[in-house]
Amino acid sequence: MKKILILIILCLCAANVYAQLRSLNNIFPNMNEETRSLIFTEAGYVKSSQKASGFVILGNQNSGLDPKIVNNVLSKNPGYFVESISVIPGNPGSVSLLDIYNALGNIRDLKGRLYRSATRNQEIPLFEDATRIASERQTNAIPDPAPASSLPSSETVFIRLRDVNFGNTFYRGEMTLTRNGLSYNMSNFRNMTYLLVPVIREGKFIAQLYFEPITEGVLIYSAAGADISDFFASRIHVDSAISKRLEVITTWAADGIINKKR
Repeated sequence: MKKILILIILCLCAANVYAQLRSLNNIFPNMNEETRSLIFTEAGYVKSSQKASGFVILGNQNSGLDPKIVNNVLSKNPGYFVESISVIPGNPGSVSLLDIYNALGNIRDLKGRLYRSATRNQEIPLFEDATRIASERQTNAIPDPAPASSLPSSETVFIRLRDVNFGNTFYRGEMTLTRNGLSYNMSNFRNMTYLLVPVIREGKFIAQLYFEPITEGVLIYSAAGADISDFFASRIHVDSAISKRLEVITTWAADGIINKKR
């Protein structure tokens, strides 16, 4: 009898956890069916827009996302904005925030991830090297940590990525827990240069990721923005430059979460 009571209590606790999970419709109640279908594809929903013609943003005030998620990007006054939404399908509760946190700790897994280069007509690594570094001033490489057993409320990490276009680039990654999920913000703390000329100045590129376990699996909402001078914007495909970096970073996170599920 005692074992049956314990089993009932465990089942009720599990049901309560699942009941607290939101669905995609709870977060994006006014989403059309075409966009919803894209979110469940491998590529997900991706939209680029420019300040000059008006940003197109689904994760705005009309969604169930914390407004800070989008505002973290818009506060940098970007001229270009890319938004991505995808869901990793899975059973409710199969992935925890701790699993997601540990997946984001594998910085070295960013190395060698491919993107399709239109100019070279082939797939090439976007980041030729990726490593965690000690701090903004101490850029010596340090190892990724072992998987954590508990989840911190916030954490700051420093990252060096050898970018195929910009050479060594340096990012500050800031993780914070929110009411429903985990927010991860990456911004450059040094200029991103080409042939020693600053193309994107310090703090002017930002990639904001948000993860939330939902009833359909794990929601990954991501947005990125950049402020680039008109001189360089007229010479490069800015939307593509931002999109491919956001895609590689988001895919890195998604693959890490999928591996944690196995």
